[in-house]
Amino acid sequence: MCSIMFYLRPDLTQEQFKEGFEQTISRGPDQSRIVTLDDGTMGFHRLAIMGLTPEGMQPFTMGSRYLVCNGEIYGFEAFRQELSDAYSFASDSDCEVLLPLYAKYGVDMFSKLDAEFAMIIYDTDTKTLVAARDPIGIRPLYYGFDDDGYIVLASEAKNIVPYCKKVLPFPPGHYYKDGKFTCYCDITKVDHVIHDDLDTIFTNIHDKLVAGVQKRLVSDSKVGFLLSGGLDSSLVCAIAQRMEDHPIKTFAIGMSEDAIDLKYAKEVADYIGSEHTEVIITKEDVINSLEEVIHILGTYDITTIRASMGMYLLCKKIHEISDVRVLLTGEISDELFGYKYTDFAPSAEAFQEEAVKRIHEIHMYDVLRADRCISSNSLEARVPFGDLDFVKYVMAIDPKKKLNTYGKGKYLLRKAFEGDLLPHDILFREKAAFSDAVGHSMVDHLKEYAASYYSDEEYEEKRKQYTFATPFTKESLLYREIFEKYYEGRAEMVVDFWMPNKSWEGCDVNDPSARVLKNYGDSGK
Repeated sequence: MCSIMFYLRPDLTQEQFKEGFEQTISRGPDQSRIVTLDDGTMGFHRLAIMGLTPEGMQPFTMGSRYLVCNGEIYGFEAFRQELSDAYSFASDSDCEVLLPLYAKYGVDMFSKLDAEFAMIIYDTDTKTLVAARDPIGIRPLYYGFDDDGYIVLASEAKNIVPYCKKVLPFPPGHYYKDGKFTCYCDITKVDHVIHDDLDTIFTNIHDKLVAGVQKRLVSDSKVGFLLSGGLDSSLVCAIAQRMEDHPIKTFAIGMSEDAIDLKYAKEVADYIGSEHTEVIITKEDVINSLEEVIHILGTYDITTIRASMGMYLLCKKIHEISDVRVLLTGEISDELFGYKYTDFAPSAEAFQEEAVKRIHEIHMYDVLRADRCISSNSLEARVPFGDLDFVKYVMAIDPKKKLNTYGKGKYLLRKAFEGDLLPHDILFREKAAFSDAVGHSMVDHLKEYAASYYSDEEYEEKRKQYTFATPFTKESLLYREIFEKYYEGRAEMVVDFWMPNKSWEGCDVNDPSARVLKNYGDSGK
C-alpha cells in the first residue's frame, strides 16, 4: 500500500499540507515526498512493492503532468512494450506506465486497466485535475471541499478531516475531471446473462480465479496469506501453493478460549504444506485495541469493526515477526456467491439485486476493513476474488444458478474446485462469519463491554443525538461515539450499517452476525 494526497489550493504551505498527509505515513513508511506546484500540493508515502529502486518513487512526471498512484497494474509489461517507442522508462515500477498511457489515451485509459488503483493526475499547464479509482474500490480514495471550495483528494478520510467539514468516498469505477464524476465502468452491469451448463460454469469459475491468484503473486517483495480455514481464504492459499516451488507463508488468528477456525486453518496448512503461523489473542487484546481500530478504519459499522479486531491484530503481528510485505486475502467472495442471509432471497432477481448493491458498497465495508487493517501495519492487500474478469463473469451468471437451491451455500464455487486441491470437509464446510470464527467469545466480550458502558437511560438519551445511521444497540452506540471522536459530523461517508436485508423474511434481525439467523446451523463448529 501507499498513501497519496493532492490539495488544489495555491496558498497552501507544506506545514499545512503535512497536518493531514502525515496521518497515513504507515501506508508508505519507506519514503515520502511532497511536491509544491503552482496551484497546489501533491504528496506520496511509498511502500515499495514493485520496482524497489529510488527511480520508482512518485510523483511521476511527464512534461507538465504530475501523477501519484496507489495501485497494482497487472500486465503492465505489455503497456511498457506498447509505449517504449514514445517513452523511456526509468524504473521497474508498474505505475510508471500511467502517465504515458494518459498521454496516449486520455481518460479512456481507465477502462483499459486491469488494476487495483487510486490515482491523481494534475497538469500544471492546462490546470487540469483528473482522479480515478478502480471499479470495485479496492484501493481507497476520498475527497472533500474546504470552506473556500478547494478540493482535497487523499487515500483516507483522516488525511482530509483537518481541512473539510464533509468527507466522502470517491466512487469506484469513476473518474473526476472538469469538476464532475463520470462512470467509466460499472462492474455489476450485465450485458449478456450467462446461461451455460453447470460444468462450463464450474470450469470458468475455476480458471478465472486461478488466473486472479496467479497475477497477484507477482511481487518484488515477500508475499504471505491470511488463512482462516474458511472456504475463500483456503482456496486462495491452496491455489497459490500449487503455483509455488516453496512453502507459502500462511497466518491465522483466534481467541485463546474458543477459536473456531484455528483447527481448520491448521488442517489446510498441513494439507497444502505451507509454513504456518498461529496468533492467539485475549479479551484484553480486543478491548484495548478497540479505539485504535475504529480510528484506523474510519467507520462505526458494527460488522466491519467486529471483523477488523482479529484481522488488525493478526496483521500487526505479521509486521512484527516476518518479512512479508504483501498479503493475499479472501474478501469479495460472499458478495458474489452469497452470504448465509442470501439463502432467504425471495427470488433470483432479488439475489442479483442484493449482489449488485453489495458490490457497489463493499468499498465502505469488507474492502475497507482489509485495506485499513493491512495498510496500517505497512503491508499491502491483494484480493483475488476482486479480479475484474472474475467479478464480471460471476455477476453475469444466471442468478437462478447462484441461488442456494442445492442445500449448500456457494455451491458453484465449491464444485468448481472439487478434487484434490483441498480436503472435502474444508471445501464443503459451512461458512462462519470471520468475527465469529476468531471465537464467539470475541463478539460476546465486545457486547458485554458496551453493555457495561451505558445504563439503559444513557443509551436511549445518547443514541437520539445521531439522526443519521442512528445507533440501535449499546455496542453500536459505543462504536459511534469513538468514531465521532476522530471524524466528528462525518458519518455520511458510510451509507448505513452492513446488515442482512431486513425486507426479506427471516432476515429482520438487530445484530449483523450470521449467528442470529435460523440457518446458521453448523457454521459455528
